[in-house]
Amino acid sequence: MYTSFFRYIKRLFIRNREPYLSLYRLLGFYPNDPQIYRQAFVHRSSSAGARDGRMENNERLEFLGDAVLDAIVADLVYRKFPSRKEGFMTNTRSKIVQRESLNHIALKMGLDRMIVSSGKICSHNNYMYGNAFEALIGAIYLDMGYAKCCEYVQKQIIEKYVPLDKVIRREVNFKSNLIEWSQKNRLEVIFDLVETFTDKAGSPVFQTSVSLMGMPLGIGIGYTKKESQQAASKMAIQKIRNDKDIQRLINDLKARQ
Repeated sequence: MYTSFFRYIKRLFIRNREPYLSLYRLLGFYPNDPQIYRQAFVHRSSSAGARDGRMENNERLEFLGDAVLDAIVADLVYRKFPSRKEGFMTNTRSKIVQRESLNHIALKMGLDRMIVSSGKICSHNNYMYGNAFEALIGAIYLDMGYAKCCEYVQKQIIEKYVPLDKVIRREVNFKSNLIEWSQKNRLEVIFDLVETFTDKAGSPVFQTSVSLMGMPLGIGIGYTKKESQQAASKMAIQKIRNDKDIQRLINDLKARQ
C-alpha cells in the first residue's frame, strides 16, 4: 500500500507530466517505467537514444510482444470456448493476431499518432502500426508482468475492438476456404499469376486469376502474391455463393463427375 502511495506522489511531481498522462490515457494505468513505452513507439527508421553503442528501436519489444500476445490470446480463446477443437481455436487466434488485424487495432487506438519514424513509409503492405502494438504489449509485460498484460489485452483490446463472438463469424482466409470447398466438392481450383507490374511509386503489383476446372472465377490485385490470391479467392467465393449462372455451371460439373 505504501509503495503504491509513494509511486503516486512521485508521479504528481514528475517533471514532464504530459507524456505520463498520455500513457495513462492509452493504458488505463500508470506505468512504472515510462521509458520502455517510449521505446515501443520508436520505428527502426528513426532509432534514437544510443545505449552501449546500440541504437534503440522497438524491434526487440515487438519480438517479445508477439510471443506474449500469442500466449494471451490462446489462453482467452481456450477459456472462452471450452468445447471447441484445436482447429477452431487456432483459426480464431489467427484472426486476432494476424498483421492486418493488429494494424487495424493500432489505428483505432491512435498509435499512429505516437510512433516516431523518419523517411517515407509506404502506406500499402506496411505493418508499422501493428508492430508498434506488439511492442507495446512487450513493454507492458516487462513493466507490469503477465497478469496485468493479460488483463489489459482482455479489457482494453478484445472487449473494445475484437469481441470474440464477432471474430468467429468473420471470414478472413478466402484462399483456404476456397480450396477447402473445392476439395469437398472434388473440383479443382488453379491459381495463375497473370502479370506483375509497378505502381506510380515503383512498388511491385501482382495480378492473379483463379479458375475452377478451367472456368474463370475471380481475379485479384495486391502488393504481394498472397494478397492478390486472397483477393481473387474472395471474388470467386462471392460468385459461388451469389451468382446463379455460376451455381448452375458448378452443378453441371459435379454431375459430370
